[in-house]
Amino acid sequence: MKSRAAIKAELMKKAEAVIDELLDWHLATDQPNLTQVEGKVLELRQRLSEQMAETVIASQAAVRPVPGPSCAGCGREMRYKGMKENTVLSWVGELKLERGYYYCDQCRTGLFPPGSAT
Repeated sequence: MKSRAAIKAELMKKAEAVIDELLDWHLATDQPNLTQVEGKVLELRQRLSEQMAETVIASQAAVRPVPGPSCAGCGREMRYKGMKENTVLSWVGELKLERGYYYCDQCRTGLFPPGSAT
């Protein structure tokens, strides 16, 4: 698991890149009106929110639990199927995550912590 300092440094780098993009846009855009400024800020806020969430989630230990999680449907232990990339829709936007994937042969459902994948 990454240290707090390492996570903070990664987040600060991403925030600085977004701020630089806003300032570059501001200097390149002649007299932007309020709607244009708001649109750019909202676009960048969305991207930064997604990047922040992905960074924090990716910094969590990606160690598969032993034993595997219990299936919500039948209660049996789910089988670890390896690492899988998935896009999870969250409150802050679409997050691209690589996490351990679990599958229940009985119920034919999958689990992709922290989101679901059936």
